[in-house]
Amino acid sequence: MPMFSSIVSADWLQDHLHDPQVAIADCRFNLMQPQLGAQQYQEGHIPGAYYLDLNQDLSSPVGIHGGRHPLPDPDVFANKLETIGIHSEPPAGPTLIVAYDDSRLAFAARLWWLLRYFGHDRVVVLDGGLSGWKDSGYEVSSDFPSTKIGNFIPAIQSNLVLTIGQVEARKKLPTAALVDSREADRYRGEREPIDPIAGHIPGAVNYPWQEVTNTDGYLRSPREQRQRWQSLSDADEVIVYCGSGVTACVNLLSLNLAHIPGKLYAGSWSDWCSHQPSSPSN
Repeated sequence: MPMFSSIVSADWLQDHLHDPQVAIADCRFNLMQPQLGAQQYQEGHIPGAYYLDLNQDLSSPVGIHGGRHPLPDPDVFANKLETIGIHSEPPAGPTLIVAYDDSRLAFAARLWWLLRYFGHDRVVVLDGGLSGWKDSGYEVSSDFPSTKIGNFIPAIQSNLVLTIGQVEARKKLPTAALVDSREADRYRGEREPIDPIAGHIPGAVNYPWQEVTNTDGYLRSPREQRQRWQSLSDADEVIVYCGSGVTACVNLLSLNLAHIPGKLYAGSWSDWCSHQPSSPSN
């Protein structure tokens, strides 16, 4: 059994590598070098893992609005999942998907959240990522698994995601908490390496996503996750965003471990910027 509802260890995965109801997804990616993750996968990955690319598989094409990583089209996403053998219903499913990366869950958490958004709760992240797998003494492979045939039926959980209009309305409510997941200097507007405007959405508080794990990429304990969100315990609704709706999912994973419901502003800061005529006030 997984150690927690959304996490598995390298030892657990090693014991279930050949389980037909377990699928492994390599989500490694680099925002500044978009081809790097695929190259790393080709060089070596957990045996049996399939590669899912942030830009190609876990996002839709970029438009004028919607942010740098819009949510993927349900049919396109479902088709991709079926090619790696994912089943959403009996008798072959539901498949348990194990997502991993080597970036402190920055991209694995995106897949974890996406699957839950599309109604598939049988998804976990690999604690410690690929580095933890290697540190445990387990082997990697350069063999590519064959294409499979699955049956994935999306059941979109629309209550888990918010639009810019909904964020604008709800952030003014005293019972709502708006969380910026980016690094503190980006939140303060001192640095902005990607988006055209620096700063944050007015009223947002800063909970950097890197705090969810330690420097080796292992998740902090559920107790620590609960303590981390203690100051927001009175909020009826926690809305999370980042630069483009990717690393915010690490905070959503943290909220899940703390048993606190969270919602994603999928377009995040990059979408917010696209609607601003000038730099917003902080």
